[in-house]
Amino acid sequence: MVRTNDTGDTMADERSFLVKFGLGVWHLINGTRKVFLNLLFLLFIYFVFIVLQPPETFRLKPDSTLVIRPYGRVVEQYTSTPMDRALEEVTGQDRSETRLRDMLEAIHRAAGDSDISQLVIDPNYMWGIGLAALKDLGHALDAFRSTGKPIIAVAENLGQQQYYLASLADEVWLDPNGVIWIDGYSNYRYFYREGLEKLAVEINLFRVGDYKSAMEPYTRDDMSEEAKNSGRDWLGDLWEQYLQGVSKQRGLVQEPLQPSILQASIDDLPNQIEEVDGNFAEYALKLGLVDRLMTAPGVRQELARRGTPNAAGDGYRAVGMQDYLDLTETLIRQGRSNRIAIVVAEGEIVRGNHPAGRIGSISTAKQLRRAARNDKVAAVVLRINSPGGEVFATETLRHELQLVRDAGKTVVVSMGNVAASGGYWISMAADEVWASPATITGSIGVIGMLPTFGGTLDKIGVHTDGIGTTNMAGKLRLDRPLDEGIARIFQSSVERNYRQFLQLVSDARGIDNLEAVDELAQGKVYTGEQARENGLIDKTGTFQDAIEASARIAGLGDDYQIEWIEPEQSALDKFFTDFLAGAMVSLNLPVSKPAILPGPWLQGMLEDLQFIAARQGTFTVAAHCLCDIGD
Repeated sequence: MVRTNDTGDTMADERSFLVKFGLGVWHLINGTRKVFLNLLFLLFIYFVFIVLQPPETFRLKPDSTLVIRPYGRVVEQYTSTPMDRALEEVTGQDRSETRLRDMLEAIHRAAGDSDISQLVIDPNYMWGIGLAALKDLGHALDAFRSTGKPIIAVAENLGQQQYYLASLADEVWLDPNGVIWIDGYSNYRYFYREGLEKLAVEINLFRVGDYKSAMEPYTRDDMSEEAKNSGRDWLGDLWEQYLQGVSKQRGLVQEPLQPSILQASIDDLPNQIEEVDGNFAEYALKLGLVDRLMTAPGVRQELARRGTPNAAGDGYRAVGMQDYLDLTETLIRQGRSNRIAIVVAEGEIVRGNHPAGRIGSISTAKQLRRAARNDKVAAVVLRINSPGGEVFATETLRHELQLVRDAGKTVVVSMGNVAASGGYWISMAADEVWASPATITGSIGVIGMLPTFGGTLDKIGVHTDGIGTTNMAGKLRLDRPLDEGIARIFQSSVERNYRQFLQLVSDARGIDNLEAVDELAQGKVYTGEQARENGLIDKTGTFQDAIEASARIAGLGDDYQIEWIEPEQSALDKFFTDFLAGAMVSLNLPVSKPAILPGPWLQGMLEDLQFIAARQGTFTVAAHCLCDIGD
C-alpha cells in the first residue's frame, strides 16, 4: 500500500525551490564573472592592438613654443615606480612629481634648437620646489635668454615659490582675477610635550649639540632660544636670497641690490590690498610683480601673434616639455668613452633596500658600485637632497662613496635643496663639495630618542613585571620606564657618533682643530653660502657647475657624456610601463590639476619619529636635520 504525505510533498517542493533559487543566483554570479573577465580580456586586446600600432610620425615644426609646465612637486628623483606613474597617467590621476633634470634638459636643448622660437613658463600646477632648484632653473633660463629668444610666464594663482619661477621670465602675465601670495619663509612646528605628558608617555632624548633641536617638539612646549637664533640665521639668509632674486629679476631696485621695496610691501600687505579695493591682480601690477593682466584666451591670442597660430586657429603652436624631450632624444651625444655618472640620493637615509624616494644603504650603494665598476666612467657626481637619517646607513654610504674614489674615479657631491646632517655626512668622501647658495646644510650633530609607555599602560590598569637572567635583560622594553644604565649607554653611543662626525669633517675639510669643528657643529644649520664662508663646502654654484667641476678634476675637458645611474627596473615593470604608456599616448587621456592639501599634524609627528624612535626593539642613533621651511 502506498501512502502519501501532503506535508512531505510540501517540504520537498520548498527544498526544490531553494535549490533552484540558489542555482539561479550562482548562475547569475558566474555569468556576471565571465562577462566581466571577458570585458577585461577584450580591453587588454584593445590596448595591445593600440600599443602595437606603428607610432604616428611627428616632427617638431618651425616657430614652435616650448611650454614648461611642472606638475606637483619638483624633485631630483621620482619617488614612485615607472609602473605606478604609467598607471596614474592611464587612469587620469593627478601627476604629483616633475623631475628637475627634465626641466633643465628641455631648456638646454631648446636654447640651441632653431625650431623653438620662444618659451612659456606655466607654474600654476606646481606646488612644491626648493629655492636651490629655482636657482638652477634661473641659470638654465639665463642661458636660453642669451640666444635672443623671449621667455613669458603665464599665471593664475601663484604662491611664493611658484612666483619665483614666474619671475625668471622676461614678462609675467597674470589673470585679472588672479592672486600672487608672497609672505616670507617660516619654520613652525607642533610641540607635543604637554599632550604626551597627559598620556603618561616618557620621552627619553639623547643628543649632542646645543643647536640640535630636531626633537624639541617632544620635550618642550615651545621653540628654544637656541633654535630660534639658529633659525633666524639660515632662514633670514634664504629670505634675503629670495628677495634679492625677485628684485633683480623684476628690476624692482636700483644698484646696489636692496630688496627693501618688496619687503616693505609684504610687511604692509593689509594696507596695500585695501588701497586697491582687494584686487590682488591690480596690486601685483602696481608693485611691478607682473607686466600685464590677461585672461587665458587673451594669452593664447597674444602668444599666437608673437609666434605661430596652431592648426585649429584658436591658440599658438606649442610643444610640451615631455613631448619635446621625446622628440629630441636622438640629439644627445652618444658613444663617447669618457662618461660622468650621476647618482641621485634623495630622501631620508635608512638601512636596507628601498625604492626611489628613500636612500637605502643597500639600494643606493648598488648604484654607486655600478658606477665604480664601469671602466668608461671617469667621474661620479652624487646629487644629494636629504635631511639625513640613520647613522649606520649614512656611514655605510659614505664608505661606499669613498670606495668609488679609491677605484680611481673623481667624486663630486652636488647638494640640492637640503643636504643636512646625514646628507652632509655622506659628502665627506668627495673630492669637491658643491652647493647652491640656497642649500640647507650643516646640522652636524647626532640625536636619539626612545619613548616609553609604562605610565600610559598604568593609566588603564595594565602592568609589567617579570624576571631576567642578567642585570640588562628586559631593560629595553618600551612598556617599562627607561633604566638609568640604559640611558647612560645610549648617551655614550650618541656622543661617540658625534665625535666620529667631527673627525670626518676635520679630515675632509682640513680643519685640524676639533674644537674649531665643534664650534661650527653643535647642530647648527647653514645655507650653502654660509657653509662656504665657514669652509664646510668648497664652492657654491649650480648642478651644472658641479658636473663641469668633475670633468675638470678628471681631466676630461668638454669631451664627456652624462650617464644617469638609475635604480634597477624589473622586466615586468618595464613591460607594463611601456604598455600602459603607449596606451596613454594613443588614447590621449587628460591629466588633471593636483590638489594642494596640507599634511595633518599627526602624519608629521609620525614621520619625525620614523627614523628617530626605536625600530623593532633596537635603539636608532640618527644624524637627521628635520629642518624645513614654510612657504
